[in-house]
Amino acid sequence: MSIIDDILSKTDMDEIRKETEENYRQYVNPFALRMFKNASLDIIEGKREGASVWDISGQKYIDCVTGAGIFNVGRHNKEIVEGLKKALDTYDMGGWISIVRERGILAKKLAEITPGDLKYSLFCCGGGEAIEVAVKLARGHTDKTEIICMENGYHGVTGFALPATGRDVYKQPFAPLTPGYRHVRYNDIGAVEEAITEETAAVLLEPIQGEGGIIPADDAYLRQLRELCTKNEILLVFDEVQTGFGRTGKMFCAEHSGVNPDIMVLAKSLSGGLYPLSCAVFTEEIAEFLMTHPFIIINSFGGTSLACLVALATIEYIENNDLPGHATRMGGRFMAGLSALKGKYPKLVLDVRGRGLMLGMEFPEDSIGPRMAYQLKQNGVISIYTFNNPRIIRIMPTLVITEQEVDFVLEAFDRSLAEISKQEEKNAAR
Repeated sequence: MSIIDDILSKTDMDEIRKETEENYRQYVNPFALRMFKNASLDIIEGKREGASVWDISGQKYIDCVTGAGIFNVGRHNKEIVEGLKKALDTYDMGGWISIVRERGILAKKLAEITPGDLKYSLFCCGGGEAIEVAVKLARGHTDKTEIICMENGYHGVTGFALPATGRDVYKQPFAPLTPGYRHVRYNDIGAVEEAITEETAAVLLEPIQGEGGIIPADDAYLRQLRELCTKNEILLVFDEVQTGFGRTGKMFCAEHSGVNPDIMVLAKSLSGGLYPLSCAVFTEEIAEFLMTHPFIIINSFGGTSLACLVALATIEYIENNDLPGHATRMGGRFMAGLSALKGKYPKLVLDVRGRGLMLGMEFPEDSIGPRMAYQLKQNGVISIYTFNNPRIIRIMPTLVITEQEVDFVLEAFDRSLAEISKQEEKNAAR
């Protein structure tokens, strides 16, 4: 029996859980295991399908985390799985020191569907790597060094991406960091204007701050930002790692404001939750930097044959099933229900906000986010507070979620808020 057969054939759930947790303690990261347990995310996934995941014991949950937007097309989407199986009959990943046919086809498709004059793509594996590509392109193209980013933003934790992430807890252990990053208030055009110097190469931001608390940028702010960058010959970079591919009700969040960035960073849902892939898509003008440096930004596993075929199948599924439109409709259903809960529990719920199926609920103090995650798990929903703000619990289900599943999640929120409300009343009475 092969190692894969041995792993997949085990059926004793208690033994599997014990073995897995012990391996984490001994060989992976015991502190991460503890955090998973504290965050009510200590689920060992078994079956995955549509909007749901089952743990190894068979308990079903609606997944409202989805890896912060990895599984837009659903968990273990069968159509895309079949595409990958067909590709594996012929391909391996492909050599990076060669011309990859599938990479060219995907790059052409991305040029067609991304907004404005975005045309060329450089591929890598994760979102942080793609942010690094964007920063390198911005500095290489402009011959300037400074990157303006946003307080409370999140762009990953790799070398060039970590300094752009707007929370010190991620950065302090690794100082000194790559210099040249300036952080300003989000949604404040005056703060950006004040931060611009002769060395400013680019402004980098998320059109909706994900880990910062599901905070959308104002459309007017993004339009002002575009004008400001154009006026000062500064590049505008959108991090659409979480917001891309239908998540907010448009294929890309930038389309809501009609603002076209010079560089757009894509990852997570790009390849259907089946194969690692990310990229930076940029204009022809920026591509001129690569004319004399064609191999200055490389990635051994970025844009492989298999990854690109999966991404093409993912985009085809999103388009054929109008997932952006579905996200708009289901997001509206969610917002109506969440707003009603805000009225029902005014002492617990301060705000509900977001776009499409990228939503957040805000509580008055930090402890309620983790407690809500626990209560939701008891009621069949996986959800988690945002990394930079535990007062916000994120609601980011797959984009194939049905009306009935939306209602199930809303009922779970109602029951969870009711339980926490009882707890708060008991605490106040002591």
